[in-house]
Amino acid sequence: MKILKCDLSKGFGAMLDEAVQTAAEDIAAGKLIVYPTETVYGIGADIYNEAAIKSLYVVKKRPFDMPLSVAVSDKAMLERVAVLNDNADKLVKAFLPGPLTIIIKKQPDVPDIVTSLSQKVGIRIPDNRFALELIRRTGPIVATSANIHSHPDSVDVDSAIADLGDAIDTYIDAGRCQLGQPSTIVWLSDKEVEVVRQGAIPEERIREVLGC
Repeated sequence: MKILKCDLSKGFGAMLDEAVQTAAEDIAAGKLIVYPTETVYGIGADIYNEAAIKSLYVVKKRPFDMPLSVAVSDKAMLERVAVLNDNADKLVKAFLPGPLTIIIKKQPDVPDIVTSLSQKVGIRIPDNRFALELIRRTGPIVATSANIHSHPDSVDVDSAIADLGDAIDTYIDAGRCQLGQPSTIVWLSDKEVEVVRQGAIPEERIREVLGC
């Protein structure tokens, strides 16, 4: 188990670059990492590595019928994972990067284990310098909170370590998360909108952007 400290306020220097590279190499090797976002700490793994995803479910003690969200670095990567509709495009432009997860149709090559056999996928672009640089190097990674299932979300790395311990290969310690609450989750079809979880972005702002 490695714990790497990162001060994101000092810009992208050699220490931060080394931490990103270490985390990226772990993900490429099929390992699990804990990384910071603006909302809460997350567990990261390559979404296309089904063995790593299975390990994540086991470590987190998360039921396999509960799908995992995916973090991407930009709109182009988002469209590699999911199919944007008009409403999703509006929310991407208004809120991402930021504390919003959008559930839309997945691309066919996204493994079923990630989405629990659903044809939809939850996807977000975190507003965090470390997370975005990591994802640029690795491609899409899992975005699920760094805690045992049903335990409180981890807003600092010590909470994640207390829950997950040696089951995680690398922990990135970037201090307390800026927002300290999870993302808002919105499910979108071509005509329907449902706020599945109220989080950092109020439902009123979502509906204002969508005009509904």
